[in-house]
Amino acid sequence: MTTRERGLEILQNKGFTRFLVATLRYFILHILKLNISVVIKSKLMRKWNLFRLHASLIVIKILDQKIADINSFEKKIYSQNGEDGIIEIMFYAVGVTNRFFVEIGGGDGTECNTRYLAQKGWNGIMIDARACNPLIKNEFVTAENVCDIFEKYNVPKEFDLLSIDIDTNDYWIWKALEGYSPRVVVIEYNATHPPYESKVVKYDAKAVWDGTNYFGASLFALVKLGKVKGYTLIGCDNLGVNAFFVRNDLKEHFSVEDTERLYRPPKYGQKINGVHIGHPPSDNPWIIV
Repeated sequence: MTTRERGLEILQNKGFTRFLVATLRYFILHILKLNISVVIKSKLMRKWNLFRLHASLIVIKILDQKIADINSFEKKIYSQNGEDGIIEIMFYAVGVTNRFFVEIGGGDGTECNTRYLAQKGWNGIMIDARACNPLIKNEFVTAENVCDIFEKYNVPKEFDLLSIDIDTNDYWIWKALEGYSPRVVVIEYNATHPPYESKVVKYDAKAVWDGTNYFGASLFALVKLGKVKGYTLIGCDNLGVNAFFVRNDLKEHFSVEDTERLYRPPKYGQKINGVHIGHPPSDNPWIIV
């Protein structure tokens, strides 16, 4: 019996798999109830999430399958939501090249999409207009200067990951980025717009998010832009925050679905009748693209 056949046999034994996961989960939860420091508890939860993520990767390798549902791989190590797990499974599928990332809108670097990658030995730059960490490049990125900033910090023309989350001009910055070819793009979308609407904020180089739902672009607008730039949407995180694109020459590793199936509604902000509607609505005009 080959390793793959043995792996399949084990995976098909759902009783064994459930017992193993339940036992480990009980163990972790029991430890968390002990009188130990918050720091230690946080480290234990991080280890648990890493275990679940790596176990998922092993299953994919044994079954030799395309990635059909990135949401099942969501794991939070340092990211805001489950981006760490999604990014890891994407690169597990497509492989890595120079292990270089660019994150525009990484905050202070504590909770972001690339800290986990940096910890694993990747190189790259984090950029934020309000950076107070010397490791973060303090730049206010606009459509006019994004290419100059990339040149300033010697970003390779082709690199592995681009992440954009600046709460305003995300669409316009991705559109303006010419001459660079990231293999994977993670970009914030505005989930308050249904997946059949193609809307984006009016471009304003000095724009700062005002706390309303007037930010970024709808998922469909980003899908259309991605198509022009040579990228395919493969999914969104379950909270309706980030969209994940892969360059078209790499999409064969994923089961591609239509936009409406991949869209996730907002699970943040205000609630009406128990249902999240996102941030407070704005009267500012939207542009149809």
